[in-house]
Amino acid sequence: MRTDDRSDITKGDKPMPALLELMRAAAGVLRARLAAARRAGDAGYTTETVVVTALLVALAIAAIAIIVAKVIDKANGLNLG
Repeated sequence: MRTDDRSDITKGDKPMPALLELMRAAAGVLRARLAAARRAGDAGYTTETVVVTALLVALAIAAIAIIVAKVIDKANGLNLG
């Protein structure tokens, strides 16, 4: 693009037709994706799934913390001398 030819981007403060067409195309794609998401029966995780997953993660972290504590306690109890 030449620096002196900016008519394909803007003309004054108004966007030119090419930019408007690009914006219309992007809006059309967005509308189509939103419509498809609305039609889908399983469009996302339910609250129950998120809560159960969070509880399982919390239990896994607690189990790892208990195991680490027991291993460290056992390691500190070793007599190397």
